[in-house]
Amino acid sequence: MIPSHRQWLRRLALAGVVLGLAVVVFGAYVRLTYAGLGCPDWPGCFGHITPSGAQAANAGTAELPLEVGKAWREMIHRYAASTLGLLIVVLLGLAWWWRKERGAPRGLPRVLLALVLFQGLLGALTVTWKVKPVVVTSHLVFGLTTVSLLWWLWLSLRRAPQLAGAVLAPRDLRLYGWARRAAVLGLLALIVQIVLGGWTSTNYAAVGCPDFPTCQQQWWPQADFREGFVLWRGLGTNYEGGVLDYPARIAIHLTHRLGAIVATTALLLAAVLALRCRFSRAAGRAGLAVVAALLLQLCIGIFMVWQGFPLSLATAHNAGAALLLLATLALNHTLRALPTTTDLSAAGPTPTGG
Repeated sequence: MIPSHRQWLRRLALAGVVLGLAVVVFGAYVRLTYAGLGCPDWPGCFGHITPSGAQAANAGTAELPLEVGKAWREMIHRYAASTLGLLIVVLLGLAWWWRKERGAPRGLPRVLLALVLFQGLLGALTVTWKVKPVVVTSHLVFGLTTVSLLWWLWLSLRRAPQLAGAVLAPRDLRLYGWARRAAVLGLLALIVQIVLGGWTSTNYAAVGCPDFPTCQQQWWPQADFREGFVLWRGLGTNYEGGVLDYPARIAIHLTHRLGAIVATTALLLAAVLALRCRFSRAAGRAGLAVVAALLLQLCIGIFMVWQGFPLSLATAHNAGAALLLLATLALNHTLRALPTTTDLSAAGPTPTGG
């Protein structure tokens, strides 16, 4: 059977999600191994396409030495990001070619292309502005935004879930409305938490609290919140490794932990409400996925602190955040794809599905 245009677009969107996740996670690995300035120029590496070319030309100076391992990590990240951009261009081209077909996406592919172009600009500024935290955090956030939109596109190209059973009782209608609102609230709380996590990582503030559940062996150590959340500190400073003193890093880490409590509460509420929507098995499965991803991320974060922030767990923490974001988006999409409360109250018996 020849795949339809929806199937082709869906496959491309899923390939973009997988590649986008790889780019985001490997970008975290590059940052955590202090390789963000492995190639201090952009888009090449010391004026060459590959670090091998730069090494053959004896590139680098005493002030900016060529470290081949770091350079390769940085360039592999750029190659993967460029491949993702090319995939999105192909996706946009096919969506435009099939624009008259039923169900062909229109807006999302265009937004994705704009995001990729903006990400290229942020990637250039990341290097030229010497891994400035506000730029690197923005680069991470918009990278996850790109993955999220590709994921939303993939979800949108699926068959919509159906409700099981007959007309819903008023109690079920209210529960359904609460679940939808709670899912949106959970998504917003998670977005804020991801931004805080990015700010923690790009300021190398994880070490501000080397113990758990306390911080510096105290429940509320001395922290400099004013200094910890200064967004702009001018140009010319190399931020690799961090420039903040410990009270500022403690403030950032503490805020990230408090954000984790808020996000966990909001996501658990949304998941529990979705699980109680027994008229939709799809909503229940999406709620379970959120709980599983949340527990995984919390475990990674706690063990990362207990083990002294090993590279493997620090990188996995970024991957866990991305998976939790995708699970939360799937929950929101599932609840949005179901009929509205008005439709439900007027509906008759519907086929079992879900």
